[in-house]
Amino acid sequence: MNQTLPTLFVSHGAPDIVLRDISATRAMRELGELFVEPKGIVIVSAHWIDEPIGITGDAELETIHDFGGFSRELYSMRYPAKGDTQLTSRVGALLQQRGITSRAVSGRGLDHGAWLPLKLIYPEANIRLVQLSLPAGSLTDLARMGEALAPLREEGVLIIGSGGTVHNLRAVNPEGQTEAWAEEFEQWLYQAVTENHFDWLTSGRDFPESFRMAHPTVEHYAPLVFAWAAADGSQPGRRFHHSFDYGNIGMSIYLFGEALEKSR
Repeated sequence: MNQTLPTLFVSHGAPDIVLRDISATRAMRELGELFVEPKGIVIVSAHWIDEPIGITGDAELETIHDFGGFSRELYSMRYPAKGDTQLTSRVGALLQQRGITSRAVSGRGLDHGAWLPLKLIYPEANIRLVQLSLPAGSLTDLARMGEALAPLREEGVLIIGSGGTVHNLRAVNPEGQTEAWAEEFEQWLYQAVTENHFDWLTSGRDFPESFRMAHPTVEHYAPLVFAWAAADGSQPGRRFHHSFDYGNIGMSIYLFGEALEKSR
């Protein structure tokens, strides 16, 4: 019998995070040991938006280096993940049941928002997975997509949203301290998740003034909405990790649903 897995939201940070030993990378490595090994993974990244919703459809998934200006070592890295065409079909069927259109995409690999955190959480790349695009619609549409995929948790599939709790590249400051607006937004988000205010995340009317600075565009915020909705938007989540990188990049990790510790 499959055990119901939690869903995760992971802040993947700057691409070079995988080369550095910081508190956020250590927390990601701990995630892989936290609960039973999943039978498959469905991951949504901030770096793929498509309409209709795209689902990777190949048995072999390429590592996409969709960034510039970093060390040569980073571009030589690979995450040799295997796709899962059956899981692609299952995801598509669940979306269709909710009236959500999707398509299998051939030739589309894993962008850095997907493979970077996975390389830290499951470095052996031994779990079959699919990447799912964000919808081009509203945050409410995204929540519907998460809710549609909730049954996968009972089938032993781990659902991950990968983005960033604070993501404003114009405010990156490698030498500086974290600014007040970034701390303020993180505190608002923590309150929303732990005090069970899912509606705050999608309504807009409840966004704090710091939202616009924390997320000039919403694609790094959106995967958190997806991950919470895929668990149970009527139950609070918990923050597994909290830190900042490069001054104002939020690196928090959230778990939704009951985390099952690995059998000893």
